[in-house]
Amino acid sequence: QLRFVESGGGLVQPGGSLRLSCVVSGFNLDDNDIGWFRQAPGKEHEGVSCLDTTDGSTYYTNSVKGRFTISRGIPKNTVYLQMNSLKPEDTGNYSCAGVRYFNDYDGCVPYYGVNNWGKGTLVTVSS
Repeated sequence: QLRFVESGGGLVQPGGSLRLSCVVSGFNLDDNDIGWFRQAPGKEHEGVSCLDTTDGSTYYTNSVKGRFTISRGIPKNTVYLQMNSLKPEDTGNYSCAGVRYFNDYDGCVPYYGVNNWGKGTLVTVSS
């Protein structure tokens, strides 16, 4: 059964850091790409970062480049999003999901609709 379970969100001051974790089951990370998506209050979902686990290539949306890092963890069914220098505009619910492909033009394109994503973990950046 396809399942993504996120954790690690919370309230953090601007400039702070958080590391999000996503535990994946029913989805083979050895053969598929994975990504983090966020939904800010009142906005559409946005692809934040994606990872090609076969060659290690990554994608970051412009607003997080240089501040966020996506990686695959140990055990290998875990994916992390290290978020540094957080800003209030990073506030949102962060979910992970399988990704069909990604590029600089289309961003992260998920395999499935939001009903098959994780429920997410809430990140609030505020002083």
